[in-house]
Amino acid sequence: MSRLPGWLAGMGASLTRIGEHLEERRTEAAKDDVPDVAVADVVVPDAAPSASGSVPPPPSYAPAIAARPDPVAAIPWGIRVAAEAGWRLLVLAGTLWVLIRIISAVQLVVLAFVAALLVTALLQPTVARLKRLGLPRGLATAVTAIAGFVVMGLVGWFVVWQVMDNLDDLSDRVRDGIEELKRWLLDSPFHVTEQQISDIAKNLSDTIGTNTEEITSAGLQGVTVMVEILTGILLAMFSTLFLLYDGKRIWQWVLKLVPAQAREGVAGAGPRAWRTLTAYVRGTVIVALIDAIFIGFGIYFLDVPMAVPLAVFIFLFAFIPLVGAVVSGALAVVVALVTQGVFTALMVLIVVLAVQQIEGHVLQPFILGRAVRVHPLAVVLAVAAGGLTAGIGGAVVAVPLVAVTNTVVGYLRAYSKEQALRAAQPLYGATTIELAPTPVPVPPGAQGE
Repeated sequence: MSRLPGWLAGMGASLTRIGEHLEERRTEAAKDDVPDVAVADVVVPDAAPSASGSVPPPPSYAPAIAARPDPVAAIPWGIRVAAEAGWRLLVLAGTLWVLIRIISAVQLVVLAFVAALLVTALLQPTVARLKRLGLPRGLATAVTAIAGFVVMGLVGWFVVWQVMDNLDDLSDRVRDGIEELKRWLLDSPFHVTEQQISDIAKNLSDTIGTNTEEITSAGLQGVTVMVEILTGILLAMFSTLFLLYDGKRIWQWVLKLVPAQAREGVAGAGPRAWRTLTAYVRGTVIVALIDAIFIGFGIYFLDVPMAVPLAVFIFLFAFIPLVGAVVSGALAVVVALVTQGVFTALMVLIVVLAVQQIEGHVLQPFILGRAVRVHPLAVVLAVAAGGLTAGIGGAVVAVPLVAVTNTVVGYLRAYSKEQALRAAQPLYGATTIELAPTPVPVPPGAQGE
């Protein structure tokens, strides 16, 4: 029992040393900025902002957090440019798709109006010339429109009359040509037998007999197409009449639909687009007429039947650039082959190729000149796209549409440069260069008035 106080005194001294040791550790930890407790357990009292309004900095023991980069800056520049261009292209593609759908829904009206524009571009100089001679506007328009429609109607009637008049002779010659082709196949080195030819003829006859219903429905559909064609012709005639008579006020009304900031540029682009369209129509008519005359004379002297209708077809197909010349020339060669034989067909082919070479290298550059500057690749693509979208009518109007668009875009680009130079003149004292004449709102159908 006498040893117990001494043991307790030793235990107290040990506890005292342990407490001092722990206090030293806390002091060292405070010096090293290492908290004794978890960061999540530390409650930082809300500090009032300073007088300057700035937020006080975080405590020194708060862990450092690496700054994250801006998402836009993390994407490479090329990908950002591609994305910006991509969504704009998607918007343009959607707009174009909707526009094509609308045009397809009212295809007859659109083609009739475009045909009216082409005919107006052809007849409008005559109206202006008659007005300069002293005729009133209404009388000049009536005389020009009636004369133009009568000429077009006579051409169509003449083609139909020639085809019907030569149809019997053509069918007889086609029959003779088929018999000659049959004899040539029998004597040819291809070892074609008469039984094989008879089987081909029998299969063709059976096909026609089993598809009588489809042929009948196609005939009824052809009647519907004829009704639509007549409706389109009437719409084109009325549109042409009003464009010739009141084109100026129609153009002024269209300009009112354009936003005020862009109205001046559109007013300047309109007359230039109309001049391009007029030059294209006149040049195409002259070139087509020359092609029809020379190829028609060649076919006539080679004693090919229906020379005049074939010449008219060549004239009409010339309004489809590149493709029309190939189709009309091939038609003339086929008629010559089945009616006059291989030698005459080769001669017709030589005549067609010679006239087309003269057209491509002499007539078009000389007649059209620089008024219609469209690359041949653009012509081919435009004709193909127009044909796929709206058939033959789309192929006819595709090239003048591309030519007019090229003129409008070129003028608006020059006009925007001129406006930029005018805006920079007060800043730099530079003299404005006249890149384009001051636009004057001249409407379609009012040139030369």
